[in-house]
Amino acid sequence: MLEETTNIFGIRAIIEAIESGSTINKVYLQKGLRGSLFYELDKLIKEKKLTTSMVPVEKLDRLSKNSNHQGAVAQISPIEFYDLETLVEETLESGKTPLFLLLDQLSDVRNFGAIIRTAECTGVNGIIIQKNGSAPVNAETIKTSAGAAFKIPICKVDHIKDALFLLQGSDIKTVAATEKTEDSVYDINFNQPIAIVMGSEHRGVNPSILKMVDYKAKLPLLGEIESLNVSVACGAFLYESVRQRMS
Repeated sequence: MLEETTNIFGIRAIIEAIESGSTINKVYLQKGLRGSLFYELDKLIKEKKLTTSMVPVEKLDRLSKNSNHQGAVAQISPIEFYDLETLVEETLESGKTPLFLLLDQLSDVRNFGAIIRTAECTGVNGIIIQKNGSAPVNAETIKTSAGAAFKIPICKVDHIKDALFLLQGSDIKTVAATEKTEDSVYDINFNQPIAIVMGSEHRGVNPSILKMVDYKAKLPLLGEIESLNVSVACGAFLYESVRQRMS
């Protein structure tokens, strides 16, 4: 049922959804679309910095099940996102040692769902993603997460750098998972307030982010393959945190 209720279609319906504060994952627009109502929607999309994709009409027909979409279909997030600053404050006030997870433009929904599931199981206080370029929280994400997406706070920020500044300003250390270091994950102190940064499937953590973090760490690879799947690597980092905090 979830998959059937996450898409809305029609320009006016989408405008009303945005204005009412609905959380929009992505707006699909027909290539070459024109008209005053479209320009009103386009202006609103830019004001709210929503992710868009220009697609052929056939794509919109599939998304709307051939209903009268008027050249626009929007994907509504089935969850409400948390405010990062409020979440950090609440976590610090709780007396628990903070553990956050930042995903630097992870794009595969199945990897995202698997990471959400592992994060919930390992006591992560919140997951932080970027508004643009990140995998959406949709039906497939929630299915892969085994429902964990409803149980763990997820925050959206304009840029991962914004989150890093906020976390570091709150005395939360940051560690990036990357092969571009000689330091091992087993050398990192996870008993302190800390946030783990995982990169995208294809390029890893952005170089500009690597320059900002407090630590960089890698997992030992003893075979011939040069990298792990990001959800597997994330699980290894999170469970090293669990091991240290339980010992």
